[in-house]
Amino acid sequence: MNEMYIAILGILLLLAVFDLVVGVSNDAANFLNSAVGCNAARRGVVLAVAAVGIVLGASLSGGMMEIARSGVFVPAQFSFHGVMILFLAVMLTDVILLDLFNTFGLPTSTTVSLVFELLGAAVAVALFTMHEGGADVAQSLGEYINSSKALTIISGIFCSVAVAFTCGCVVMWFSRLLFSFRYQQVYKYVGPLWCAASLTAISYFAVFKGLKHSTVVTPGLLAWLNSHLGLVVLGTLLMWFVVSFILQYALRVNTLRITVLAGTCALALAFAGNDLVNFIGVFMAAESSYHIASAHVAAGGSLESLRMGSLAEPVQANLAYLLAAGGVMVLALIFSKKARTVTETEVKLARSNGVSKERFGSCLPARAAVRWALNVSRFLTRMTPEPLARFVSRRFQPLELTEDDGTAFDMVRASVNLTISALLISLATSLKLPLSTTYVTFMVAMGSSLADRAWGRDSAVYRITGVMVVIGGWFTTGLLAFLAAGMTASVMMSGGMWGVGAMLLVAGGILVKSAYLHRRKNAEALPELNLDSPAVMLELGENSVNRLGRAYGIYRAAVKALLAEDYSALKRLRKKARELNRTLVAVQEDQILPCLQTLPARMYDKGQLVLRLHENSLHVAECLLTVVKAAYKHIDNNHVGLTAEQGRDLLSMSDRISACFPGLSLKLQSDGGAGIEEMMAQSGDLKQEFAQCIREHLIRAEEDVMDMRNGILYLNLLNETRAMVRHSFALLQDQAELFRSQM
Repeated sequence: MNEMYIAILGILLLLAVFDLVVGVSNDAANFLNSAVGCNAARRGVVLAVAAVGIVLGASLSGGMMEIARSGVFVPAQFSFHGVMILFLAVMLTDVILLDLFNTFGLPTSTTVSLVFELLGAAVAVALFTMHEGGADVAQSLGEYINSSKALTIISGIFCSVAVAFTCGCVVMWFSRLLFSFRYQQVYKYVGPLWCAASLTAISYFAVFKGLKHSTVVTPGLLAWLNSHLGLVVLGTLLMWFVVSFILQYALRVNTLRITVLAGTCALALAFAGNDLVNFIGVFMAAESSYHIASAHVAAGGSLESLRMGSLAEPVQANLAYLLAAGGVMVLALIFSKKARTVTETEVKLARSNGVSKERFGSCLPARAAVRWALNVSRFLTRMTPEPLARFVSRRFQPLELTEDDGTAFDMVRASVNLTISALLISLATSLKLPLSTTYVTFMVAMGSSLADRAWGRDSAVYRITGVMVVIGGWFTTGLLAFLAAGMTASVMMSGGMWGVGAMLLVAGGILVKSAYLHRRKNAEALPELNLDSPAVMLELGENSVNRLGRAYGIYRAAVKALLAEDYSALKRLRKKARELNRTLVAVQEDQILPCLQTLPARMYDKGQLVLRLHENSLHVAECLLTVVKAAYKHIDNNHVGLTAEQGRDLLSMSDRISACFPGLSLKLQSDGGAGIEEMMAQSGDLKQEFAQCIREHLIRAEEDVMDMRNGILYLNLLNETRAMVRHSFALLQDQAELFRSQM
């Protein structure tokens, strides 16, 4: 055997391990978001429960492995070299795509990725093979692609969106009608039955159905279970009812919490059983191909004449590989930081309160959908009998929020999310359908949050936009996966070992860049504010002083670059001004406003001071950005720059403030802000200076020594500079008050 194929097999093994890591980072939200969102237990407990489910699911997996071997392409039409390149292209593309989605915190479908990557790589390898053989592409391509099976898989994946959303919405509506948001009273009486029903459904689909294709269960046991299935299910229901009854009434255990944790375990089990093929199925198919080729060569055959039809034969998955993959998935689940990023996206889209910043903006389809829904709601309200409407309204009356403890929704919704998702995924696994666990869990969560009235009028547009962004990302994933895998396979088929090496270098560079972006994103994350802490208050003041100094540094550099007509410098300064403005907007949305919304009454005055301080900083940054953009646009259009007199006037204005920055924080702390009063006395003089500058400009314009565009730019800069200085003095006044309040 050629050593090239041994190297490819080793690369595929490494990529499979890495794919497990990035795949779990993406799909961790599928089975963690419900338990995390309702605070069912500490994160460590939730992770431990999910880890148990993953290991069990991995050991019960195996029936899905045929998808990677023959579900999309016809292996009998491909050579050994072709399928090895096909598998390598799929794994390289899959690792890159999943890692990029994880970096930006967007959940995507690993199943969609795998199916479209297999399709794209198979088409590319088939086209290359037919081109070399001189075959008619239009007539022969259908012989290489298992189009009917691929279409069934793809249509099943996308149909699951509607099914999952509908099931989540309907079941959640009736569940809330039964329990209401004050579910503790009702749960006292129906808790054991609710818990037993949920656990029985989970046990049936996640265990009994999952055993059908397991490698660890004997055919005799499966036959006995199938022949006594009704008795087994009834016995399971009674067993869980007795256990739930004892836990709730004798041991005073919250069985709803048990239901959520059991659902987390079952969903992790279903995920591992269904999605494990997405991560190691390709490697296992490549290993089988290598063994087939080795046996063929050992028998005296030639690799050039070998066709891989044996891949279509039924396969029994290697239990050692499955358990090893489960172990890697557990480690990735525990240590991956990107897993937490993706989980936060789904939890925030489904949360029941509006304390936190909405992650997504709004779009026209979302706004139209909300208006349509409001009109339908008003119509249904008019058509519903008033007593029934009052009863339903009372059941859906949410609890009053006191202080946000990080809970996005209650455990009733969490149990519905987990149970419905586990049932749908396990059912698909039992039918050998590679259902998208991301599609199912995300759409169940969105359907249940809609039925639970978590999307109020203030947040519905942003939540729907977020759903559209995520779903659009799934469709984009399919297209990108097809094109990227096809391009990768084409380069490697045409370039041989050089092509393989080039694509490995490209993949490595993208992964390194992705890791850098994720670290930078985490570094930019802002912590929560604690206005009770004097250290935090002083840090806020020092940060605003530092940003003010930075703003005037950019301002002076922009005026000098405008005088020198330095296009490159102005372009660089425009970028810095935008970064400063974005930083302040992020601080306001992620720190200041969420903090003020939960501020106790005793701290209202301090909260107003912090808000005023930040608003003045933001106004300074906005004025600065206007100045720099105007200067950049003026020079970019090749207009004449400012005169020396105009530049001197503008710089003199900023000198009054910027000269104070060295040691300003120390001065404020040492004298309690007494020095600020002296600076404020200068504000009256500045008004006179601005008036004098405008007067001199008008005189020069009357004498026709001023270019019109130059004059308009100068007046705009003068006006923005005056506003910038005014907000700067107001900011310094607030600084003095802040430091005095901490003394």
